[in-house]
Amino acid sequence: MTLANQYNEFINTKKEVLVIFLLILVTLLPARAQDYQVSLLTADPGDELYAAFGHSAIRVLNRDTGEDLIFNYGTFDFNTSFFYIKFMRRTLDYMLSVGSYGQFMNQYHWEQRAVREQVLDLNQEQTLKMVGFLRENYKPENRFYRYDFFYDNCATRIRDMMEEVLGKNLKWIDPNAPEEKTFRELIDEYVYRLPWADLGIDLALGSVIDQKASEREKQFLPDYMEAAFSRALIEGDGPTRSLVKSQSVILDIPERTYEGSLFNPYLVMWVLALVFIGITFWGYKKQRLFIGFDVALFGALGLLGLLIFVLWFFTFHSQTKYNWNILWAFPLHLSLCYGLLKAQPKEWVRKYLFVALILADIAVLVWIFGWQSFHPSIIPLLLVVILRTNYLYYNLNRLKAAKNKVSIGLNLKNTG
Repeated sequence: MTLANQYNEFINTKKEVLVIFLLILVTLLPARAQDYQVSLLTADPGDELYAAFGHSAIRVLNRDTGEDLIFNYGTFDFNTSFFYIKFMRRTLDYMLSVGSYGQFMNQYHWEQRAVREQVLDLNQEQTLKMVGFLRENYKPENRFYRYDFFYDNCATRIRDMMEEVLGKNLKWIDPNAPEEKTFRELIDEYVYRLPWADLGIDLALGSVIDQKASEREKQFLPDYMEAAFSRALIEGDGPTRSLVKSQSVILDIPERTYEGSLFNPYLVMWVLALVFIGITFWGYKKQRLFIGFDVALFGALGLLGLLIFVLWFFTFHSQTKYNWNILWAFPLHLSLCYGLLKAQPKEWVRKYLFVALILADIAVLVWIFGWQSFHPSIIPLLLVVILRTNYLYYNLNRLKAAKNKVSIGLNLKNTG
C-alpha cells in the first residue's frame, strides 16, 4: 500500500468515527423544544344568561409550526342523555375541549363580545410543563369534570392549573384595598342587565351565597381572574417578574348600553301587590273573600316552593342549600289551594293560614337580620302573602256562614 493510500484510509476512518460520534451525541441530547407562547384569554359577558359572566380560555401558540389552539374548560355535550335533568341536579359533566384560535375569535366576533389577551411570562420548562398538563387533561379519560359555578368552572380550572404548574413560584398579590363582597353581590354585578334572570337566581340560590368571598374565591369570575393574573408574580426561578408579560385587546367591541324594560320584576310585583290590596279592600267592603285570587296566588307559590325544595334536597348543587325563600314560597301551599276550593273549608285550612302568616313574618326577619338576602322585588309579594293570610284567617268563617246560609235557604225552598 502506498503512502497516499494509507493517508486516504486514515482520513476516511476519522470521518467514520466523527460521524458515529455525532450520531451518538444527537441521540443523547434532548430534541429541541418547540417554541410555545401561552396566554390567558378573557371574554366580556354576553347577552344570554349562560354567557352573562364572561369566559376564560387558554391560548397555546406554537411559533415554530404556526399551530394556534384554544383550550376551553367551559364546554359540555348537549347530546348527553337526560341533559336537562342532569344539568338541574348538577350531575352533568363539563369538559376540556380544544379548537382553533380562528374559530374561537370568529365566535366571539359574531356574539359581539370583546376579548383580551394576557401573554404569560413563563420560562421554557414552565411552558412545556403547562402544555403537557393541558395535553394530559385533554385525554378522553381526563377531560371531563363535575362543574361547580363557584368553585370549579372554566376560570378556576385555569387558576388551579397555574398553581399546579408553577407551585411555590406563583404568588398571588391581593389588591391594596380589597372590597368585601358576598358571592350574591358578585353575581349581581353581572345580571343587573337581566332582571328576570336576577330574580330567578335569587330565588334558586340559598343563604350559603351570602357569605363573603375571599380574593381567591372571586376568581370564579373571569374578570376577577384576569385582574388577579395581572397582579400575580413569579419568583424563585431567577429575578422576580410579573406573571403577565404583556396584555392587549385582540377583539375590540365597544361596550353596549342596555335600556331597561317596563316589563321587569319590580313593576310586575308592585302591580300584583296593588291588585291584591284592591281586591282585599273591595272584599272587606262587600263582605266577600275572592278565593279564586288566593288559589292562583298560593298555587303559584306552592309550585315555586316545590322547586326550591327539590333544588335544596334532591340536587348536588352546594349553592341551593339553606334557601329561606321556602318560608314564603312553601310547597304545602298547594294543599291550601285544595282546602280553599272545598265547598266547606275544614278547620285545618284556617290553622294553616295562621302558620303561613307566621312563616312569612319569619321570612321578613331573616331578611332584616341579614341571614339571607332576598331579591328586592319580593317585598311586595311578601306583603301580599301577609295581607291575604291575615285576611282569610279572620274572615274564612264568614265564607262558611254565607255558604251555610245559602244551603239552608235552598233546603227550605225545596221543602216548601
